[in-house]
Amino acid sequence: MITILAFLFVLGVLIFVHELGHFLVARWYGVRVLTFSLGFGPKILKYRRGDTEYCVSAIPLGGYVKLAGETVEDDRTGAPDEFLSKSKWVRFQVYLAGPVMNLILAFFALAISLMGGADIPLWHSQPPVIGSIEAGSPAEAVGMRVGDRIVSVNDRPVGTWDELYFEVLPKANRELDVIVDRGGAPVEFVITPDAVTKYEIGDLGIGALYRPQLTQVMPESAAAEAGLQRGDVLLSVNGETGLEYMEIVERIRASANQPLPFRIERDGRVMDITAVPHDEGGIGRIGAVISEFEVRRVDPTVWEAFRLSAQQNWENTVLIGRTLQGLFTRDTPVRQLMGPVGIAELSGSAATLGWSALFALMAMISLNLGLLNLMPVPVLDGGHIAILAVEGLARRDLSVRVKERVLLAGAAVIVLLMVTVIYNDIARLLR
Repeated sequence: MITILAFLFVLGVLIFVHELGHFLVARWYGVRVLTFSLGFGPKILKYRRGDTEYCVSAIPLGGYVKLAGETVEDDRTGAPDEFLSKSKWVRFQVYLAGPVMNLILAFFALAISLMGGADIPLWHSQPPVIGSIEAGSPAEAVGMRVGDRIVSVNDRPVGTWDELYFEVLPKANRELDVIVDRGGAPVEFVITPDAVTKYEIGDLGIGALYRPQLTQVMPESAAAEAGLQRGDVLLSVNGETGLEYMEIVERIRASANQPLPFRIERDGRVMDITAVPHDEGGIGRIGAVISEFEVRRVDPTVWEAFRLSAQQNWENTVLIGRTLQGLFTRDTPVRQLMGPVGIAELSGSAATLGWSALFALMAMISLNLGLLNLMPVPVLDGGHIAILAVEGLARRDLSVRVKERVLLAGAAVIVLLMVTVIYNDIARLLR
C-alpha cells in the first residue's frame, strides 16, 4: 500500500506541475483552455469552471491540457483565444512551460530534501583506492589488488568513487579497459563487470577502504561514560585493527561488564579510550550507533540548501545527458531503462526512509522528465518546439501532411520506448 500511495503521490505531483506550466502560460496569453486532465482515458472525476473542465482520468501515467484550436484538425474559427491564432513566440512559451516547471520542481524538491540534513558518506567523494576485493569477483580474476588506485575507465579519468561507479554501472557484461596506479606505476586491465541485482548493474566486486565511525552516542550510556563522542573513527577494538562493522559489534556484545579498549581517531588525533559495555540480558552494549564507514554531517541553511540543490541538479543534468547519449552510442543498455513499475518500487522504498528521501527521488524523476520532454522528438514538447523553429527558419508553416508524418514518427518512437520500459519492468518482476 505504501508503494502505491508513494507512486501516486510522486507521479501526481510531477504531472500536475508539468501540465500546470502549460495551463498558466496559455491562460496568461489569453488562450482558451478546454481541458486540464491528470491521467488519460475515461474521466473519473470532473469539474467545470468557466470554459475549462478539470478532471482526473483512469490511467495515471500522464496528463494533458487541451487548448482551443490547438491543431489544424480542430474546429477553428480564427478567434484570438485559439492556440494557432497566437504567434510562434507565444506557442513556443506554452510548449516550453511544462518542462521548465519540472526543472523548477526538481530544484525546490531537492532543496527541501537537503534542508533536513544528512550524514554524507565520505568515500563517495574520495579517490577510488581499492580497500577490499570480493572472492570470485571480476577484480580478483584479473589480478587487481587492495591499494590499487583506479585512474581511468575506457580512457575516461575517474577521480572519485562516484565517477567510477557512473562508468561501471551501465557496463555489465561488457569489457572495460581499466588503468590503476600501483605503487606509482600504471597497470592496465581488461575486465568485464558482473551483472548484479534485478537492474543488471555492472559490478567489479571491489569496495572502498571503510573505517567504522560513531554517528550517535546515547546519553548516560557506556560510550558516553567512557568519553566516546559522535564522529570518533574506530581504529581498533581490544588491540585488533582492521575490524569491519559486524566484527566490532561482536566484540562489544561479548564484553558485557568487561573493560574494552578502543583506539579512536578524533579530529586527526589518535586516542585510547576504555569503555565497559553495559550488561543487557547477557549481551554487552555501549549505547552508540556505529556506521560502517565515515560520514560527514551536513545541516545546510536555507540558502545553502538551494545552492547545493542547484549544484547537484546541474551535475545530474550532465549525467542524464551522458546517459541519453549512451542510448544512441549503445554505451547505455536499453534493458536498464525503468518504467512505471520500477518508479513505483523506488517510490515505495524512498517513502519508507522518510519525506527527505521521497523528495530527493521526486527531484531526480522531475529533472529526468523535464529534460526528456525537451528532446526534439515529435509528440514531446521539444518536438513541437523544433517544428516551430523549422517553420521560423523557413518563414512558412509546414504542410499538414508533413506535420502528420512527423508526429506519427514521433508517436512510434514513444510507443516503442514505453513498450521497452514496461517489458523491462515485467522482466525484473519475473526475475
